[in-house]
Amino acid sequence: MRTAVLSEGQIVVRDVPEPEPGFGEVLVQVQACGICGSDLHFVKHGARMLELGEQMRGMPNLGAEPPKIDLSRDVFMGHEFSAEVLEADKDTQTFAPGTIVTSVPILMSMSGIEPIVYSNTTLGGYAERMLLSAPLLLEVPNGLDPRHAALTEPMAVGLHAVNKAHITQGDGALVLGCGPVGIAVIAALKLQGVESIVAADFSPGRRALAARMGATEVVDPAVEGSFDAWYRVGQGNLVVFEAIGVPGIIDGALRDAPAGARIVVVGVCMEPDSITPFFGISKELNVQFCFGYDPMEFADTLQSIAEGAIDVSPLITGEVDLDGVAGAFDELSDPERHCKILVTP
Repeated sequence: MRTAVLSEGQIVVRDVPEPEPGFGEVLVQVQACGICGSDLHFVKHGARMLELGEQMRGMPNLGAEPPKIDLSRDVFMGHEFSAEVLEADKDTQTFAPGTIVTSVPILMSMSGIEPIVYSNTTLGGYAERMLLSAPLLLEVPNGLDPRHAALTEPMAVGLHAVNKAHITQGDGALVLGCGPVGIAVIAALKLQGVESIVAADFSPGRRALAARMGATEVVDPAVEGSFDAWYRVGQGNLVVFEAIGVPGIIDGALRDAPAGARIVVVGVCMEPDSITPFFGISKELNVQFCFGYDPMEFADTLQSIAEGAIDVSPLITGEVDLDGVAGAFDELSDPERHCKILVTP
């Protein structure tokens, strides 16, 4: 069986043993798997990500312990997937073979819980076949295209951020950054009934996509400041969604936001960053950091896509097989060419 892996900083294709389902596990044929921006970050900054994770290991109330990964060995990736059920362990009840499913990217086994994100041992969606946990499977409804179902995971990130913001229909939003995460936030805001959504990005292609997904105003920060655009057209109490993840963005938002605004940080910054507390204190701003989603948000997102409330088809800008994964990683560095490339093994 073939899978694309990260090996010594490069994406290569390997032949690996066929996975065999144990108790509670289901063998599936991968239908589609999106390439996530976090995967691109891991290829370039994996050592730094692991280092930061180790600094948190053992802390109380951390939730899940950071995974231990050896970067000198092959690393399996791919967590935005849909798949077809093939078979299960004889003592495991699950959907019938041929059923199209998706799942939160977690594998529960007799040996413990393993995130399906980055691993030396657990196959991800950049593979022909993989194992999933029977209790976590969700059947893809309404005959939804498996390629669209694969986008449940990244779109759930946007829903989680909007839920964390406690935004109401009378509020307005400014979304900084219109990559896949920012686009997911915009789609969730539109679904929530938010009527004033200003989106900012330097890329014309991403601004066009933001408008198509529900932004009521798009702005090029090189021409007009993001907050200037908000003050010009925005309505309601402002909630800012930081979906860029580079140093300086949070501090700029603290400086420019109006009094009483909420700032939701969903962009993942891998570098140390500095803020000026005076900006937030003097205007009594609220800052909310958020990450991922919960299983209910994942299921709700799948239902919204399947019912047509969220149209994810504009996000899909390319498809590759396993041999094309390495090239797709390179192409995704150009925001004008792609938003989401799917791997269809």
